[in-house]
Amino acid sequence: MTQVGKTTAITVRREIEATAEEIFNAWLDPASLATWMRPSGIERSTAKVDPREGGSFEIVMHHAGGSILHTGVYRVIERPSRLVFTWISPATKHAESLVTVEFHARAGITEVVVTHELLPGDDAKPSHTDGWTQALELLATTTCRKH
Repeated sequence: MTQVGKTTAITVRREIEATAEEIFNAWLDPASLATWMRPSGIERSTAKVDPREGGSFEIVMHHAGGSILHTGVYRVIERPSRLVFTWISPATKHAESLVTVEFHARAGITEVVVTHELLPGDDAKPSHTDGWTQALELLATTTCRKH
């Protein structure tokens, strides 16, 4: 976990056996996004995506007790190396936070680095670290090449 300037931030990394393009696409395709953007306790997710700079997204995570709405706007889309988008959810106290996703391709493996900044405080770090870690684990299982 890192402190970026005076804001609270976390960074999560995961290597995935897939091309940067394949993984990048999984972040912008609503059907794919709904498949892996569901950390522990989430039964299913639904997603709406307008994949362009200035376009918005909506992810609804459904669990036994109800649903959790996550929204944001894409600020930067640099295919297939970087995405930057805002992230608003109950866990950010409905305040705008900022997510940067970097895709580093290396010989058939892509390292995905998620940095989530402007979190509402240190108490938000564990849940966001766990959530992004679990999401990247699911992303790896859904995009990993089958041998």
